[in-house]
Amino acid sequence: MMNKILIYIPVVLLSFLAGVLFKGQVQKSATTEKISDDKTEGNVSFYTCSMHPSVKLMDPKGKCPICAMDLIPVTSGAHSAIASNSIFLSERAVKLAEIETTPVERKFVTTEIRMVGKVEYDETRLSTITAWVPGRLERLYVDYTGVGVNQGDHLVDLYSPDLISAQEELLQAIQTAESLKLSDSDFLRQKSLASVESTKEKLRLWGVSDEQIQTIAAQGRPSERITINSPISGIVVQKKALEGMYVETGTQVYTIADLSKVWVKLDAYESDLPWLHYGQDVEFRTEAYPGEIFRGQVAFIDPILNANTRTIKIRVNLSNPDGKLKPDMFVRATVKSQVARGGRVMNPNLMGKWISPMHPEIVKDGPGSCDICGMDLVSAESMGYVSAEHPEDEAPLVIPASAPLITGKRAVVYVATEPGHFEGRVVELGPRAGDYYIVHNGLLEGEEVVNKGNFKIDSAVQIQAKPSMMNPHGEETPTQHHHSSSSDDGGAHHPRHQQSFKLPAEMASQWTVLLNLYNDIQVSLSRDQSDQIQSLVRDFDAHLAMIDSTGLKANAKTAWDEIQVDIERSTKSLSVLGDILEVRKGFGVLSKAMIHAFHLFDSGMDQPLYVYHCPMAFKGEGGDWIQMKQGVENPYFGSSMFTCGELKETLIPKVESEVEHLHE
Repeated sequence: MMNKILIYIPVVLLSFLAGVLFKGQVQKSATTEKISDDKTEGNVSFYTCSMHPSVKLMDPKGKCPICAMDLIPVTSGAHSAIASNSIFLSERAVKLAEIETTPVERKFVTTEIRMVGKVEYDETRLSTITAWVPGRLERLYVDYTGVGVNQGDHLVDLYSPDLISAQEELLQAIQTAESLKLSDSDFLRQKSLASVESTKEKLRLWGVSDEQIQTIAAQGRPSERITINSPISGIVVQKKALEGMYVETGTQVYTIADLSKVWVKLDAYESDLPWLHYGQDVEFRTEAYPGEIFRGQVAFIDPILNANTRTIKIRVNLSNPDGKLKPDMFVRATVKSQVARGGRVMNPNLMGKWISPMHPEIVKDGPGSCDICGMDLVSAESMGYVSAEHPEDEAPLVIPASAPLITGKRAVVYVATEPGHFEGRVVELGPRAGDYYIVHNGLLEGEEVVNKGNFKIDSAVQIQAKPSMMNPHGEETPTQHHHSSSSDDGGAHHPRHQQSFKLPAEMASQWTVLLNLYNDIQVSLSRDQSDQIQSLVRDFDAHLAMIDSTGLKANAKTAWDEIQVDIERSTKSLSVLGDILEVRKGFGVLSKAMIHAFHLFDSGMDQPLYVYHCPMAFKGEGGDWIQMKQGVENPYFGSSMFTCGELKETLIPKVESEVEHLHE
């Protein structure tokens, strides 16, 4: 029995060792097969990380210094036959990456511009009641503001010695004219009649009506008090005199506003200017009448930009027959606009029409004059609108908004040249219109661009060290990735950038203030305190406009200008009242721009900043944000998912040797 056991043990051991060796060969073969499925044979150039393509090492057994994943080889060989800006993916790889393409096409696309503003008085419908002659205000018929008056209503009884003297002159002139009716001298009769008319005109210029003059002449004696009547109908908005006050010529007594028509002044960001033109229809909503829509037309675009808010005033003339709209009411407005080639606006309702240059509500089929101001009408084409001859030829070239990969002013799209072949191409984009971008240069109508899966293609291109969105120059000499030790809570500490620009002292101080305001916005959103957002965003925009970048030079100045534009655009959605989802979406765009700024610029801060990531934000697309302290405080879900998120990156202040002093 013992002999059988001794024989059985070596057999079992040999079988076990054989199984282990066989399993190892199978795993090795499977690994090799998997790699060879995604690459062609060739020499290994370097090893990189599939999650962090910027890592390039020569050690095949090394680990990614950022996430500790196994490295994968990048080879040269058959791939070198493909153009440096192209990549080939097998049919299986295309399916796994869920790549979708869409053709480049010409069509009119619509964008919706949202603006906020206030109702104001129509400046052309304001009247100031002043004293036309010195005297004492014996009685004020309107003794408080807000009273509605009609044209001709009594306003003031005025006692004026000058008016009494003028009345006596009138009575004497009338008496003289009566006595000379039977005179043989035509000269004397004409002279007396002229004296009567001259005295009447004097009274008219002092505010006495023709009816009052007739009353004075009929009663044969001067009136001690003259009543001043309202010249227009409206609301008394200012009262600047008291009963019994002595006034001089020109003293203001009342201001009356006709509210049958009002102005609405809106704030438009400079990035929205391509979409805004004279005569466009505008829709308004107010807090007072939430279910009612008011409509008007753009009547004036201020030629001067507000340097503090980076906005331009847009004025809309609006009829207000029912008096619902009150001055200083807050309104939210939308403009739906279509832009053709060359920035001209496409408006089917104005094609071939003639429009008043002062009153956009006056539109006619042919030449003529404005019914309001009498000015000659001008053609809609002269105001920047597309002509009626061949509007289909004016359609711009567009691609889906998801197609371009944008970093600052640079935009890259991937074009499917043939099955499996994708060519990276730098394009020049125009403004974004809803779900589309207008293309100025770089693409032709009918070409297929990748609108889904382009980030995956770009990652594959980066792994092969070819020109990509993040690395426009392509191959570089493999170097050891700069990194620091892991943090205690599991999040990786990363330097801000391998090379960054140092901010001058004054600019760094201003940037710190901006970061503190950003932090206040993040805290408010995480605690659902949306009522504080508007004032914080206004302060943020104001401080951003005050940052002085004149101390930067060369590439640093260019980089800052690009970031400032991105940040200004991102705060637009944050200004939308009553829509917390849009506010949080805007905060996500703002956070992306801020994180990019901290990667490029060193502000000299002596504390780390923490970048957190919420994978569930924006319907699973994920969103990042910056915190000045550790511990998740989610701004995208607030109290409902306050602690949802993970530490993605720690922005450590750079040491002096790591910073490029381009400002000196």
